[in-house]
Amino acid sequence: MTRPLSGRRIVLGVSGGIAAYKSVEICRRLVDLGAHVVPVMTAGADKFIGRTTLSALASEPVQTSLWSEASPIPHTKLGQNADLVLVAPATARVLAGYAHGLSTDLLTNVLIATRAPVVVCPAMHTEMWEHPAVQDNIALLRRRGVHVVDPEEGRLAGGDSGKGRLAAPDVVVQAVQRVLGPRDFDGRRVLVTAGGTREPIDAVRVIANRSSGKQGYAVAEEAARRGATVTLISTADRPVPAGVEVIDVETSAQMQAALDSRASEADVIVMAAAVADFRPVSCASGKIKKDAGIPEIRLEPTPDILAGLGAHKPAGQILVGFAAETSDLVENATSKMRRKNLDLIVANDVSAPGVGFQHDTNAVTFLRPDQPLESHPLSDKRDIARALLDIVARLLA
Repeated sequence: MTRPLSGRRIVLGVSGGIAAYKSVEICRRLVDLGAHVVPVMTAGADKFIGRTTLSALASEPVQTSLWSEASPIPHTKLGQNADLVLVAPATARVLAGYAHGLSTDLLTNVLIATRAPVVVCPAMHTEMWEHPAVQDNIALLRRRGVHVVDPEEGRLAGGDSGKGRLAAPDVVVQAVQRVLGPRDFDGRRVLVTAGGTREPIDAVRVIANRSSGKQGYAVAEEAARRGATVTLISTADRPVPAGVEVIDVETSAQMQAALDSRASEADVIVMAAAVADFRPVSCASGKIKKDAGIPEIRLEPTPDILAGLGAHKPAGQILVGFAAETSDLVENATSKMRRKNLDLIVANDVSAPGVGFQHDTNAVTFLRPDQPLESHPLSDKRDIARALLDIVARLLA
């Protein structure tokens, strides 16, 4: 049986933190999946784990120096030949060096010398992780397209608890597999909407909803990672995923106008945005004052954007909708899917703990016309995005 990472060359960078012991298990798992693992340790890492252990489990002996290895330019060779560079754990020092181009040792030289995708897995004490300098460096690396596996909450080396633990080995390995995963959307144009629309009442107030845009952004990021040309129409103020074009909108009318200009060219449309069902008939030009009494706000329905897309869907286009429900989940989602001519609908019960609006997690049921439903348990929204696009890829094929 073909192993998922067969033929992939991975540089495993290990920096000096107590979590370095987990890199041994990460290395073993990568090798078991077929990867050729080349370990690079910093001087600090050498204080926590022995080179012999990592060398025995990896595909090549550990490298540590710019000067004493067989190759006169080891960082260049390692960087050029890698399919991916993984740093686990990544200390605050290594993250800072990478973010600011400081080539102080073999590992930071490799990071600066490579054009391969890079995955960093920070691990440090909570106070260090939360320091503004560290957070600024993480944000900078994300903007450059570096994949960050956030640390976990839990017991730390000092005996206290907080966020800063290196992610579990299986989480790290899954991140590597995602980055080196299929390019099944190469050449495809994917249009995603995200966030909740805001319909103005006056110059200050709006009718809005609880949508944070997290699920839509996760879908956009995953689609781009899998090779798609992605346009994200968004009301949310969130970091832009690498390689994604963003069109900022606020109201349902603005979202519809943006969709009208792009929809016909898209191979896939994922309507993850929570579009308001109603808006004020008129908007006051200034702020409505309390001392003027209770205002009467007359509402009118907004255009059904999703139904319009379904009614005018070009041949071959895949249209995905979302159904945020609080009861009768499957019945309501099935009705919506049929009425709006959808190829796939993602239904979730937003009254359940940890599900839907503003959470980092979601639990969904995927429904397709005349097909068995597929349930996905409570998971990170990035996992939901991957599962959604796995289905879309099958539909496109």
